[in-house]
Amino acid sequence: MPADLAVIGLGPYGLPLAQAAVAAGIPTIGYRTGPEAGSLSAAEQRRMLAQGFRTTANAAELGRVRTAVICAPTPRGADGGLDLSQLEKAARTLAARLRPHTTVILESPVPPGTTEGPLLRLLESGSGLRAGRDFHLAHSPSRVDPGNRDFSPANTPKVIGGLTPACTESAAAFYGRITDKVVRARGLREAETVQLLETNFRHVNIALVNEMAALCHDLGIDLWDVLRCAETKPFGFQAFRPGPGVGGHTVPQDLTAHAGRTLRMAELAQEVNSRMPRYVVQRAAALLNEHGKSARGARVLLLGVTYKPDLADQQGAPAQEIAVRLMELGASVSYHDPHVPSWNVLDRPVPRADSLYEAAAEADLTVLLQQHRTYDLQGLSVKAQLLLDTRGATPTGAAHRL
Repeated sequence: MPADLAVIGLGPYGLPLAQAAVAAGIPTIGYRTGPEAGSLSAAEQRRMLAQGFRTTANAAELGRVRTAVICAPTPRGADGGLDLSQLEKAARTLAARLRPHTTVILESPVPPGTTEGPLLRLLESGSGLRAGRDFHLAHSPSRVDPGNRDFSPANTPKVIGGLTPACTESAAAFYGRITDKVVRARGLREAETVQLLETNFRHVNIALVNEMAALCHDLGIDLWDVLRCAETKPFGFQAFRPGPGVGGHTVPQDLTAHAGRTLRMAELAQEVNSRMPRYVVQRAAALLNEHGKSARGARVLLLGVTYKPDLADQQGAPAQEIAVRLMELGASVSYHDPHVPSWNVLDRPVPRADSLYEAAAEADLTVLLQQHRTYDLQGLSVKAQLLLDTRGATPTGAAHRL
């Protein structure tokens, strides 16, 4: 066999899996499902190629591997639910080449019931094979955390649920070559729901601390000192930080279409978090007003327009909405981001600041949206005329914090 593994979808879920597989010595090919933005640097991708990884546009090669992992993106659709079109396209492509004894694993975030429902039907109808008898079918929720230097696929436990016990064990044998620990779920839907719980846990807690940020500002309380003190509690508390909005590729979900009900906490968290860009703009306008300036005509510099620090990925980053709302108020917006050489808002290029300190000194207001490591926040707080820190990253008293 030319490869042991085919990773179908080379975006934020697929590329890290392929990287971990080739690092573990697994011959791996990658197959794109569409235009996908990955989170690996050019140097990391070159290293993967040197280790034997290769991409292919030849779908026939998908039928010559022992394991095929579908990592197609499932972004939020126009109706608010997950768009499964790329996943369905990937399933049809694989099904037409699927051979007996192959292990097929889904890592894409999906509503519970997707693997044993639409995916299973597409694979069986397109291949003429039967899942659980002719090929193995399993789900393993992606636990990728781009840019995290402490946790990688190798030391992050992998949850696996199969259609049958044999499917679970086949998937466990594969992931056992990559990760230190495999956790077996009772079945497919339990494995799918792990991602549902983990994603909504993050969004609900971020929403709570975002609401606390607005409350503490209104009451004149230093939220960042509250967090510093609260996180000393060794039990029953996990610190989350507020911010200008929540980005990334994994969106909060509910069970509306699958169980006839909603997750009310998840709905409310989405509502709270989606208001944060508007709140940041309100705070920015108020700061300008307090210093005798109007938002109309003000020069506003946005720092960090990616969704996560030290990455180029802009998926879901709140910077877009913040820029649009500032422009609607009449502000002149520019940006600085060491990872983003050009940036368009409303299909128009936004001026990019070449010199961070000079731009901050000239701007009426500088807004820190993302805390990249390259930013000297102490120096920035000295140079900027007026600084709004949405990440609580600047020294105490050096800036206006969210």
